[in-house]
Amino acid sequence: MSVRLEGSVIRIEGEARVEDAEALVSLLRDGAGRSVDLTAAGPLHAAVVQVLMALRPPLLGPAGDPFTARWLLPLLAPGPPG
Repeated sequence: MSVRLEGSVIRIEGEARVEDAEALVSLLRDGAGRSVDLTAAGPLHAAVVQVLMALRPPLLGPAGDPFTARWLLPLLAPGPPG
């Protein structure tokens, strides 16, 4: 599993797969104020991106995956998408 909790930070490490989306939702809903660290993240499955877009947690670090950094982070920034 590429999603794990360290204190109040949810770390996504390596390739985030479809099954990681459910874990991410649970961790975000169970802990108000948790942030997500994408520094060590690889490619993100669309389901994981949808969770991040829907729940809009604070994001930490530069994204480790170039595609995520270039194309997805602007969509995941605070405020309305796009």
